[in-house]
Amino acid sequence: QVQLVESGGGLVQPGGSLRLSCVASGFTLGSYAIGWFRQAPGKGREGVSCVSNIDGSTYYPDSVKGRFAISTDNAKNTVYLQMNSPKPEDTAVYYCAATRGDFISTVQAMCTTDWVYLQVWGQGTLVTVSS
Repeated sequence: QVQLVESGGGLVQPGGSLRLSCVASGFTLGSYAIGWFRQAPGKGREGVSCVSNIDGSTYYPDSVKGRFAISTDNAKNTVYLQMNSPKPEDTAVYYCAATRGDFISTVQAMCTTDWVYLQVWGQGTLVTVSS
């Protein structure tokens, strides 16, 4: 069965750091595009970090640019989200999702509008930023 499983969420203090993991099973990420999305109380779903394993292109919205970084380890079939200097407004449930790389036009489009093409979603992991 195809599946994505997130882990690494929890409580983190402002100014700290956290790394989320997303492990794929039933398929290989080498030819896919992958993204991290979040749903926060009072806000709509937002793509926060996306990458294409086809050409290596990435996209970050202004809300996280310079603080978050997405990376992949194809040998482990895993994608990571490094969260540096998290803020209270980063509190949300974080999801990873993936689609075939040739199904998207651009990484930015996948992250911001073309969610219909995302084929597999994880169950989510809760990140709480609080002192």
